[in-house]
Amino acid sequence: MSWSQVFHTSCLVLLVHLLCLEAVPISLDKTKVNQPEDKASEPPPSVDTGLHYDRYLREVIDFLEKDQHFREKLHNTDMEDIKMGKLAKELDFVSHHVRTQLDELKRQEVSRLRTLIKAKQDIEGGNDMAVDHQALLKQFEYLNHMNPHTFEVEDLDRLIKSATNDLENYDKERHEEFKKYEMTKDHERREHLKTLDDEGRKKEEEHYEEMKKKHADHPKVNHPGSQNQFKEVWEEADGLDPEDFDPKTFFKLHDSNGDGFFDEQELEALFTKELEKIYDPTNEEDDMVEMEEERLRMREHVMNEVDTNKDRLVSLEEFLIATKKKEFLEPDSWETLEQNQAYTDEEMREFEEHLAQQEEDLNQKASDLQKQRDELERQQEQLNSQKVELQQKKICIFKDVKNELYSKLLSLSVEGNAIPEPQGEYHPLPLGHQDMSQNHPGMKQDNHLQNQIPHNTQDLSQPRLQDLPPGHQAVP
Repeated sequence: MSWSQVFHTSCLVLLVHLLCLEAVPISLDKTKVNQPEDKASEPPPSVDTGLHYDRYLREVIDFLEKDQHFREKLHNTDMEDIKMGKLAKELDFVSHHVRTQLDELKRQEVSRLRTLIKAKQDIEGGNDMAVDHQALLKQFEYLNHMNPHTFEVEDLDRLIKSATNDLENYDKERHEEFKKYEMTKDHERREHLKTLDDEGRKKEEEHYEEMKKKHADHPKVNHPGSQNQFKEVWEEADGLDPEDFDPKTFFKLHDSNGDGFFDEQELEALFTKELEKIYDPTNEEDDMVEMEEERLRMREHVMNEVDTNKDRLVSLEEFLIATKKKEFLEPDSWETLEQNQAYTDEEMREFEEHLAQQEEDLNQKASDLQKQRDELERQQEQLNSQKVELQQKKICIFKDVKNELYSKLLSLSVEGNAIPEPQGEYHPLPLGHQDMSQNHPGMKQDNHLQNQIPHNTQDLSQPRLQDLPPGHQAVP
C-alpha cells in the first residue's frame, strides 16, 4: 500500500469524492469467475474532494509524500491522533528541501487568496467602503495568515482539521440545498395555479397527479447494500452468474483504484442500477436532482451500517463483516424519496413566510429606489431650469454691457472729431495777400493804428448812453 493511500485513509480527505459520478462497468469473461490478481498498477488520478482548497490540499500531500520519515509515521498513526494534531507535529522532522517547497506553495496560496479577497471587496462594496478583512479571512481558516511566508506545523494541523470538518458538513449542506429546491419547486407550482382560471387549474392539477403516479410506477428497489442489491450489480453490470456471487471478489471488482477501500465515490457508483429503475432523464416525471439526492441517501445509509470506525471509508474487512449480518441477507424494504417528503408542512410554511418577507423587502427597496429616482429627476429638472435662467441672465448682462460700451465709444468718437468755432468776426485774407499786407508800408501803418484801437470798442453806429437826451435814458 502506497503512502498516498494511507494518507488518504487517515486524513479522510482525498479519497472522499462528494460529487456524484457514475461508475464505468467492468467487462469480464462471462464464462469464468477468477479471483483478480493483485498486481501493481499506476495510481489513479487524484479525486476532487469538492473543497474550494482542493488543489492546495493535494499539492501539500504530494510534497509530504516525498519525505520518508513522514511516510513512516503515518503507518503508526490512527485517525483520532490525526484529528488531535499529533501527525502535524511530525512536520518538524521533514527534510529541508520539502519544507522549502511547502513554504513556496503557501506563499502562492496566500497571494491567491488575497487576490480573491480584494476581488470580493470590490464586487460587494467598492473601494470606498470599509471591509472586515478578518471576517473574510475566516473563510480560509486552513491557512495561518499571520505567517504568510513559511509552512509550519500549525498549517498542516489547520489543513487536516478544516478538510475533516468541511467534508463532514458537506452532506448536511447538500440535504439542506435539496430541501430548499423541493420547497421552491412546490411553491412555484402553487403560485402558477393562482394565475389560472378554474378550468386551467383543474387540468394542471390532473397533470401533476398523473406525473406523480407515473414516477411511482417503477420496479422494486432493493435495499442499498443488501445481498440482493449487490447480486444485481454482479449479474447486470459485471455480467456474472448470481449463483457464483462472492463478496470478496465483488469488493475487489469495484475497488476501482485498488487501494483496499470503498470510498464514497465507489459506493455511490454501486447504486446506479437501482437508480435507473426510478429515474430516466428522458421522462418528464423524473427529476435528476432528486436522483442525486436518492444516491446520497443510499450512500449515507450504507456508510452508517458498514463503516464501523467512521473514517468515511469501507475497508475489505468491514465489508466482509457486514455481509454476514442479518440486515445484509434479509433487509427491510427501502423507501424512496416519493415515499418520504423532503420537508414538513411547518418547514414549508416557514419557507413561504420567508419568501413573502423577502418579496416585501424587495418591494420596499424598489419603492425607495423609485422615490430616489423621482427626487433625482426633480432635482435634475430644477438644475436644468436654473441653468437656463442663468444662461438668459448672462445673455442680458452681456447685451447691457455691450450697449454701454458702444455708447461710450460713440461719445468719445464724436468729441474727438469736433471743429472749434472762431470767436468774433473773422475774415481771412485771400491766399497770397497776407504777405503783401505785412510788407506794404501803408498796410503796416494801418495795422499799427488798428492795434492802437482798444479791443473793447463798441459799434459806432450804436449811440452811447451818455449821448442820449435827458429823459431818454433808461430808467434803472
